[in-house]
Amino acid sequence: MIVYEVNVEVERELRDDYLAWLRPHIDEICALDGFTGASCFELREPPPSAGRVGFCVQYRLVDAAALEAYLRDHAPRLRADGVARFGDRFSANRRVLASLPL
Repeated sequence: MIVYEVNVEVERELRDDYLAWLRPHIDEICALDGFTGASCFELREPPPSAGRVGFCVQYRLVDAAALEAYLRDHAPRLRADGVARFGDRFSANRRVLASLPL
């Protein structure tokens, strides 16, 4: 399993609008081949930058090939949608995690 994690900071006054956009955005991504679900969290510690709120979305995928297909075929369009709606009033960083058998 692969976890694709997106961490976002949004200007505090955009919180509700961003979440209203984020819910269907997550649903759209989870409907793509290779995705098995997602969890969304609001950042508590460390606190987000002053005047901002933070969110973390962890998408679960079946394997690295599914993530590669998403990044190649869908991510540019989906990322551009967020930029078109919120411009420079948010920032995002991403990381990829691979599960370990324990």
